[in-house]
Amino acid sequence: MVQLYYGGDIITMESKEDKPEAVVVKEGTILYVGSLAEAEKVSCDAGELERINLEGKTLMPSFIDPHGHISLVAQFSSFCSLSECRSYDDIITTLKAFKEEKKITEEGVIIGCSYDHNFLNEQSHPSKEVLDKVSKDIPIFILHTSAHMGVANSALLELAGISKETKDPQGGLFGRDPEGNPNGYVEESPAMAMIIMSAFSRIKVDFVQQMLAAQQLYLSNGITTVQDGAAGYQSLKGMTAIAESKLFKVDVVSYIMTDDYKKAAVDYSEYFGDYKNGFRVGGAKIVLDGSPQGKSAWLSKPYENETDYCGYPTHKTEYVKAAVEDAVKGGYQLLAHCNGDAASEQFIDCYEEALKEYKTEENADLRPVMIHCQTVRDDQLDRMSELNMIPSIFVAHTYYWGDIHLKNLGPVRGANISPVKSALERGLVYNFHQDPPVVKPDMMHTVWCAVNRFTRTGQPIGQNQCIDVYDALKGVTINGAYEYHEEDKKGSLKAGKLADMVVLNNNPLKVEKMQLAGIKVCKTIKAGEVVFES
Repeated sequence: MVQLYYGGDIITMESKEDKPEAVVVKEGTILYVGSLAEAEKVSCDAGELERINLEGKTLMPSFIDPHGHISLVAQFSSFCSLSECRSYDDIITTLKAFKEEKKITEEGVIIGCSYDHNFLNEQSHPSKEVLDKVSKDIPIFILHTSAHMGVANSALLELAGISKETKDPQGGLFGRDPEGNPNGYVEESPAMAMIIMSAFSRIKVDFVQQMLAAQQLYLSNGITTVQDGAAGYQSLKGMTAIAESKLFKVDVVSYIMTDDYKKAAVDYSEYFGDYKNGFRVGGAKIVLDGSPQGKSAWLSKPYENETDYCGYPTHKTEYVKAAVEDAVKGGYQLLAHCNGDAASEQFIDCYEEALKEYKTEENADLRPVMIHCQTVRDDQLDRMSELNMIPSIFVAHTYYWGDIHLKNLGPVRGANISPVKSALERGLVYNFHQDPPVVKPDMMHTVWCAVNRFTRTGQPIGQNQCIDVYDALKGVTINGAYEYHEEDKKGSLKAGKLADMVVLNNNPLKVEKMQLAGIKVCKTIKAGEVVFES
């Protein structure tokens, strides 16, 4: 079957000046982009024809998620959402209702997610005593919206064996009362892992159904290539099982945590390379610091109104050097979570050293990725350009936590978060992500953020970093494809590329820029097949 799309605006993302009248698709691949008259001729010669009138809507390449966690999006669907809570009492009430609805007993566990202390009346994280008001017998853990911190109740601390004698792990910490006893607060993955593993073992879920629901969320937002950006070895069993069952409608690219990468490469070697039933491993992931809105991101200068506190690194530099060297010598892509500029410096330093020592013709185009880039500096962007290092920017921070960054970082550093324009001016192939489940994978809202830069209270933030709409669209299409080494297959409408496309109710290049976030996905198309329709 041949499909002929016509009757609306078409954005190719090949050139801003392109204004084709039609797109022809055959067997999941774009056959022709250009005039309607020529498209009719090409279509008639190619076989049985289906004409699809866009009826004034806009056709463009589907969106590409360059960093997120689809498996966590799936898992979070079974947790209690605390995103609307504005006080400790709200948290208690919401968790109690969840406990009753799910009929959770002492044999189970209560997991809450997406609370944000920045927007609670108390302006602080709850303690174990707050969660104990929900239950002193059922283990409870609530996860901060950044996923970098959380709180456990007394029952969970006891279950996990966390006591006054428990030492803080490298790259994490436990909150303590004046006597040194754990108060329930826990910060960063090395510490959280000591808490939540005992809790998660009690959760009984249908991972396949959760993943299918998560996949549908991405498709409804026009996204057809999705990332699982911090996978452990154990998670590969579930993901590959879904692939073997041929249930993926999106393409999923997994990045394995550095400690697990080598074992995964041996045991799941068939997924290291091309997609197999919609799934492949793209490389490795390392986390170098924490959250700027949670004040655990590692900065080179102290947080505002702090004497000397700059956050802290997740790993010692020796560990990071070894991980980077392994990636360069092994010829695979490495993604590094860097929110603070000190973490950015650590990653850039280590990558520069590794390339000096181990660069070859075979590993000259690895395209390492700096994830988040919230406080990356101009001098660091200059060095990233020399390394062909990709800045994957969480630009929606300007909206969701812009007010918090101005408070935590001051008016100069705070305004310069997510420095997209600086990356663009240096010729870097930037892209944009939402880090789901941190925020929903809404690409048009992200485009709005990159173009307008206003906080959720309506305050302008660093508008010298605003970019135009076309450049913002590149960040969620062709530039995302570049990160995955798939720019020859995805990210633009061009003959020979996959027919991964989205139909929008309005043309982003024509609407008033403050209206960009209101643009809706009408249809999502993967390899010529409609996989979502509103």
